[in-house]
Amino acid sequence: MKESSKVQVSPQPPTTEPAMEKEDLTRKLKPRHMQMIAIGGAIGVGLFYGSAGAIQMAGPAVLLVYVFCGIALFFICRAIGELSVAEPLAGAVVSYSNRYLHPFVGFFLGWNSLLFMAAGSGAEFNALGKYVQYWFPNVPIWVSALCVVVLVTIINLVSVAVYGEIEFWLSTVKVVTIILMIVMGLGIILTGIGNGGKAVGFGNLVNNGGFFPNGVQGMLLSVVLVAFSFGGTDGVAVTAGEAENVEKTIPKAINGVFLRILIFYVGATLVMLCLWPWNKIGTAGSPFVEVFSKIGIPAAASIINFVVITAAVSSLNSGIYSTSRMVYNLALQGKAPKAMAKVNKQKSPYVTIFVIVAVQLVGVLLNAIVPAKAFSYFSSLVVFGLVSNWICELLCQYRFRKLKIKNHEEDQIKFKMPWWPFSNYFALAFMALVLVMIAVIPDFRITYYVAPVWLLILFIAYRISNKKKAAQAGNTDAPTGNGD
Repeated sequence: MKESSKVQVSPQPPTTEPAMEKEDLTRKLKPRHMQMIAIGGAIGVGLFYGSAGAIQMAGPAVLLVYVFCGIALFFICRAIGELSVAEPLAGAVVSYSNRYLHPFVGFFLGWNSLLFMAAGSGAEFNALGKYVQYWFPNVPIWVSALCVVVLVTIINLVSVAVYGEIEFWLSTVKVVTIILMIVMGLGIILTGIGNGGKAVGFGNLVNNGGFFPNGVQGMLLSVVLVAFSFGGTDGVAVTAGEAENVEKTIPKAINGVFLRILIFYVGATLVMLCLWPWNKIGTAGSPFVEVFSKIGIPAAASIINFVVITAAVSSLNSGIYSTSRMVYNLALQGKAPKAMAKVNKQKSPYVTIFVIVAVQLVGVLLNAIVPAKAFSYFSSLVVFGLVSNWICELLCQYRFRKLKIKNHEEDQIKFKMPWWPFSNYFALAFMALVLVMIAVIPDFRITYYVAPVWLLILFIAYRISNKKKAAQAGNTDAPTGNGD
């Protein structure tokens, strides 16, 4: 059977260059939007909220975990960057998996993104609601969540240029604040400014059980939460379908990923660990709020609280954007309802956005039902979804590069993944470690109860969809989607 005229796929690795979907989107994301979206994508609630759990598991050694995970994420970003520059589509990994792995993989990742949007938004809403309660203790988490849902829906329904501008400023708030936090923290550590002239120094890195208080086991256990905090780092690839001058903006945005991780994660966490004993961080809320209350600036805690809320809004906003583009691409492939491929006058896939907002409301509902364990449960599902995407991005790049080599076209690749294929193998090995640790940690193990059921449901839906297309083809003699 042949695929629809918009895309050609094969269940086997392609031997010739496959056709891309024709996305009806506009390229209005400017270079400065791309840069700040890429930077902001590396700074989410996981840094402010999830970092406490990772620190409790690994102690000061969590700094090394951030570095190793950062290296793996840099290679993943370079892998998807290689594909994005060659084939700039908003569908990103959904589109690439459909062509270079198997149609079911693209189908799985597209619909998978909706499940993890519910789980991810649940985690973000839970964290956001708790920070709103810092100022308004009596406001339920679900009320804060609902207000933010309305806000991000409006943002995503207008043009992508408006989305880019808002993300630019939301990310700017996060970036400037964290840099100021690091600078002020280093001032206290090195000179004692703000601490009565007494330099804090680096003693807290080794004073409470040493740099490796929980040994290698603690470091391994922290891998899951560190991976969760990096969610969205590769999200700049989704913007390739709506970015100006992709061949310049994508490489520039991706090449700075590792440096941003060192500054924002390693730098901020280092300051935090120096200013406060690691075993006391996170015992009474956000580690950032605790640390900057210690500095002695009266408004510091409120400032950090505002920044965390900004980070949550940014994450939810970009989550709608990226998921809507992936599901929109799925609809172009004929693997989602045709209505989800519709765009409004501003070229935003409005039907898909409304569907995703409905899914986010499920996250709001879950917060009203199970707020106590919500963050850890939702985080485990999100990490599984993130790792699924990351693994498929690496495999797609591997297939893509192999195809180029076979066709003697490797020299035509404009943004190559460095040290390939060893960089690819390293990142895959790290992802395998994350999957193992998900099974080891009790609160995260729920992933392996939910994921197989969801995978089976999607596989059945995929088979039914293909059979319907085959029946329609028999009745109308029209081209249909590819089956197994």
